[in-house]
Amino acid sequence: MIRGGGDLASGAAYRLMRCGIACLITELPEPLSVRRLVSFSTAIQTGSIQVERMTATRVKAIDEIHRVMDRGDIPVIADPALEITGSLRPAVVIDARLRKRYIHEATLSTQDIIGLGPGFIAGVNCLAVIETNRGPNLGRVIWHGSTEPDTGRPEQVQEHSETRVLRAPAEGHLQNRFAIQDLVRAGDIITTIDGYNLCAAFDGVIRGLLVDGTQVKTGMKIGDIDPRGKPELAIRISDKALAVGGGVLEAVLTDIERRKLLLGKP
Repeated sequence: MIRGGGDLASGAAYRLMRCGIACLITELPEPLSVRRLVSFSTAIQTGSIQVERMTATRVKAIDEIHRVMDRGDIPVIADPALEITGSLRPAVVIDARLRKRYIHEATLSTQDIIGLGPGFIAGVNCLAVIETNRGPNLGRVIWHGSTEPDTGRPEQVQEHSETRVLRAPAEGHLQNRFAIQDLVRAGDIITTIDGYNLCAAFDGVIRGLLVDGTQVKTGMKIGDIDPRGKPELAIRISDKALAVGGGVLEAVLTDIERRKLLLGKP
């Protein structure tokens, strides 16, 4: 089971599914993943989504979960508190919600959780944690202790960092004028929120953007622009997500008994 359906969660699901390990994704009723075209959680809003030839389908009940899995797809359910899916007893829970602060789940065994990024301490609130910061440790499995602290800075693409991320200038509903994969120029109005215009700071491609009409709060991340100018990158799982997904796969299969359960062999 994977909690959270953003692009890092999709990287984990992609790696696991490619190795024959069935996944279930639980998400918010209204997902807030900005990279919607590579996030399996988008199925909550659209009914289904295909990411790199892998299909995810929205489900609403446990019996539907098994039917979707049986045909080789990924079921996605709106169940953030695990009210419906808590009785499933998954072999492992991948917590990909990226809360970036200490998390303790009283209803789940620490030995059943693999966490992504800051907020997890291996041996305390999870079995293992995967490094999510770019650098030589990206995607590494940490069995004792925690990851690097959250930097609070968006990763740099070419010379752009902070200006690459789109943040809501006010509270209200998005009124988008562009869509993911669209080319924009510096000064173009990407979206309007409560009368405030949010403009592109440089020429590039919209790589992520929340759904038109989404209710947002001031300062909230609502999208990002890629200065490389390649629309096709908006529909590909990123190198970072694949690296993190590789770490998840390693952590899941390191335990011999779990490996036997998931793959039917040592």
